[in-house]
Amino acid sequence: MMIAIDDLKFDERGLIPAIVQDASTRQVLTLAYMNRESLARTLETGETWFWSRSRLQLWHKGETSGHTQAVIDVRLDCDGDALTVLVAPQGPACHTGAVSCFHNGIAATGRLPGAGTSGASDLGTVLSDLYSLVQSRQWELPEGSYTTYLFNEGLDKILKKIGEEAAETIIAAKNQDGVALANESADLLYHLIVLFVERALTLAEVGAVLRERRK
Repeated sequence: MMIAIDDLKFDERGLIPAIVQDASTRQVLTLAYMNRESLARTLETGETWFWSRSRLQLWHKGETSGHTQAVIDVRLDCDGDALTVLVAPQGPACHTGAVSCFHNGIAATGRLPGAGTSGASDLGTVLSDLYSLVQSRQWELPEGSYTTYLFNEGLDKILKKIGEEAAETIIAAKNQDGVALANESADLLYHLIVLFVERALTLAEVGAVLRERRK
């Protein structure tokens, strides 16, 4: 069902929240606001435009940084008062240089009811954050970064490091050294993430295979 812009439910300031997501990973990149004009420009140009509540003006994402967002799809929620914008980002979404604006955790003062201690969900979050960080390194290639070094050296170097880390993980397991096994496993996972980014393989694609195999 197609909805006209004038039929959207803008707030008293003439704004509507827009949740921007990476179209390939569905990672939430930022939450911004649009008015009628910025939404119209977004649809017309195929790149995101927003309304700055602090500067009180339109702004074209990436106009100065070059980190534009090519619009893949725009969807309206059932109440007509919020948007999701699926994009192909051409660089980090956050002004800090992070891939996503949502990269900070919240320190809880107590454990949530029913929270477990296995840390399995935490590992998923860590891997997702690491993927975003490695992706930003690939885009920016900052000097002095080991990740930059790997990308500059290319696929063969990355594969060689994975082989080395896999061997060291095996040795740690054979030696029954729990601390070394955790450290070598972390090194192996990091280099696998670098490989995923290098080959444009998302965590969602790997997760889909694992879920299918679990059936």
